[in-house]
Amino acid sequence: MAVVAGGGPRRAARLLASVSIEHGSVSRPKRVLLWVMGIFYIVAGVNHFLNAQFYLPMMPPFLPWPAGLVFLSGVAEVVLGIAVLVPSLRRPAAWGVILLLIAVFPANVHIALHNVPVFGAKEGAGIWNWVRLPVQGVLILWAWWYTGPDALPASVVPTG
Repeated sequence: MAVVAGGGPRRAARLLASVSIEHGSVSRPKRVLLWVMGIFYIVAGVNHFLNAQFYLPMMPPFLPWPAGLVFLSGVAEVVLGIAVLVPSLRRPAAWGVILLLIAVFPANVHIALHNVPVFGAKEGAGIWNWVRLPVQGVLILWAWWYTGPDALPASVVPTG
């Protein structure tokens, strides 16, 4: 947590405690999906540290320092997953998620082109590797949903 909050576990706890579920301009389904998205990225990011070996085969061979990039993407996912839950950080964090998804897209193309076995599988998933590609677009649209002015609490939205 110290890496995430930039000030230790206490600061991280205060940051998470400041997370609010605004009831003004954001619909209930959008709030619920925001939490699902945030938790999804936090869990996925932590998994990069716990099971880095599952992510290494995804790395295209032309990228240097595969283990470092797996670690870096894990850090980004945890930080962005937490940040989308903080109202004042939500919009830039959502744009960060979009940029992260674009950055990892070449790895998904690599998986599809070469039928790379991932997540400890013995063989590639065949056609399902290609299905992952448009799913990336859905994840980008999901994050984009939180880039508009209604992503902020009413007290932060500029008026007139």
